Amino acid sequence: MHNYCVAHRGYSGKAPENTMSAINLAMQEPYVKWVEVDIQLSKDGIPFLIHDYTLNRTTNGRGPVKDKTWDELSQLDAGRWYSKSFIGERLVRLDDFLDKIKGRLRANIEIKTQGNLYPNIEEKVISAVKQHRMEHEVVLTSFEPRVLAKVKEISCKIRTGLIIDSKPKDLLLRLQMLKCSFLSINYRHLNSELAEKAIRRGIEVMAWTVDDVRRIKRVAAIHPEILICTNRPDLWYKAIGQTE
Repeated sequence: MHNYCVAHRGYSGKAPENTMSAINLAMQEPYVKWVEVDIQLSKDGIPFLIHDYTLNRTTNGRGPVKDKTWDELSQLDAGRWYSKSFIGERLVRLDDFLDKIKGRLRANIEIKTQGNLYPNIEEKVISAVKQHRMEHEVVLTSFEPRVLAKVKEISCKIRTGLIIDSKPKDLLLRLQMLKCSFLSINYRHLNSELAEKAIRRGIEVMAWTVDDVRRIKRVAAIHPEILICTNRPDLWYKAIGQTE
């Protein structure tokens, strides 16, 4: 199979993002090989899945994620905003997520932080990954180069990837300096020259976030090894899976 399908925040086209329902739906599709999720910390240092820095959009909570303990967060509804059929959906601890996918899906775990928002978030994430013995099943990604450098300092075994929404001329050099073996790039900045050079250097390339059949086909045509990150794995299947 080529151009592996990565379910963005789980199967977020059909279930509330970063919830167990979205993860389960992704796991039900045999062609989904990867899942991408976002990790932040509760006030008491528990890593869990959520994308935004505030609770407002995806839960019935309000205010910054970092101000709530896990006890408070675990009582929030993370499904009602999406649709009535997901009322009562809960936020998911990184531990429970890893437990669920171990041996079944590979995970692109984005460490969401800015400045010194979450001291020691890297240690917390790495510790969970090691406890589940999943060093070889995950890649830790971030927009923040210093987060990636810190991950490598703590554990040289765990793969890291830079997330980027542009195409700087020295991109491959940056990846090399950071010891990254993964590049997560907005599909609009990806062309065959960049993909070819990165893949030749042993860097896995993932294009995000591609949600229509025509674009999925276009990205796939750039290089067969590009991972395609989508909210709609069903459209990935329509574009690529059926031709396998």
